[in-house]
Amino acid sequence: MTGDGTRVVRAGLPEPRANEPALPGPAFAAHFHLPGEVSGPYTYGREANPTWTALEEAIGALEAPGAAAGAETVVFPSGMAAISAVLLSRLRPGDTAVLPGDGYQLLPALRERLEDFGIVVRTAPTAGDAQLAALEGARLLWIETPSNPGLDVCDIRRLATAAHREGALVAVDNTLATPLAQRPLELGADFSVASGTKALTGHGDVLLGYVATLDPELAAGVRAWRKVTGAIPGPMEAWLAHRSLATLQLRVDRQAATALALATALRDRPEVTGLRHPGLPTDPAHELAARQMHGGRFGCVVSFTLPDRAHAERFLTALRLVDEATSFGGVRSTAERRGRWGGDAVQEGFIRFSVGVEDTEDLVGDVLSALNEAGEKAR
Repeated sequence: MTGDGTRVVRAGLPEPRANEPALPGPAFAAHFHLPGEVSGPYTYGREANPTWTALEEAIGALEAPGAAAGAETVVFPSGMAAISAVLLSRLRPGDTAVLPGDGYQLLPALRERLEDFGIVVRTAPTAGDAQLAALEGARLLWIETPSNPGLDVCDIRRLATAAHREGALVAVDNTLATPLAQRPLELGADFSVASGTKALTGHGDVLLGYVATLDPELAAGVRAWRKVTGAIPGPMEAWLAHRSLATLQLRVDRQAATALALATALRDRPEVTGLRHPGLPTDPAHELAARQMHGGRFGCVVSFTLPDRAHAERFLTALRLVDEATSFGGVRSTAERRGRWGGDAVQEGFIRFSVGVEDTEDLVGDVLSALNEAGEKAR
């Protein structure tokens, strides 16, 4: 098996042809030439597109490098479209789903919609594999690890084994880890789902999502859902995403190293509490994350809490190299006071910090300087 850097550079590329580009440009087509009977892979733009196909093959090769053909992958126009496709294509009235109680902030809204459809939804925290206690009679288990924004970690293999004993399918939100750090399908999950908007594409200019699975029947169900709902990505977005994969390993490794350096620097700050990053040896999730996540890649996100809302806002204003923005995983560092959105069980001074690819010393220095400035203005 080739290394991660080689795989991301070569993933999904066609066989080289003389005078042709290494990565063909996006195919803009609502329809394709279709003489006679319906046949061939490309018939209508809502069903398939060669630019999607190339990206899907590339992501599949990363999610399941040990499989001969990789994982079957279906791309969507956003992470939420991908999440919705799995949940709504598999669950029926009367089914039970188990969701994390501390996951992405739109999961509660999706829970309400599921319950409107007659689906029973149970929730439990990510930490301590607490979802185990809610599995009885479940049809589908949804895992998010590391969780967003709290950065708790659960044991995918343990949960998947228990869920399968109950007859439940298992889906893992792999957004924060990326397939370079964590491969849920190899740990027993039925679906690996992610928002490609974040670290996968990494430039803050593309909305994208995907679902990957080793089961052709499950893939067909998700693909049929995409066709019926019309939740399709644009060819330009798919092409940009594929182009961005080539630097994924470089970005992920740089961001993970700097995130750990930042978390280490924050440990001794008296105004910082609740510091979380799975790479810290002192983090409650570190031992499990070190077993489950590959290559010391513990993600680009560091979370911590400042004394109050005003202190947090002074800190964000004082930053010079960091954009105050939502989302994470981009090449430019971002940070936000997460409580401004509502929906997350966090304190008013809680900061979700996404580390970019700036020089480590520059970024850590900027953060420490901003903390100093925020503290001085409080006096």
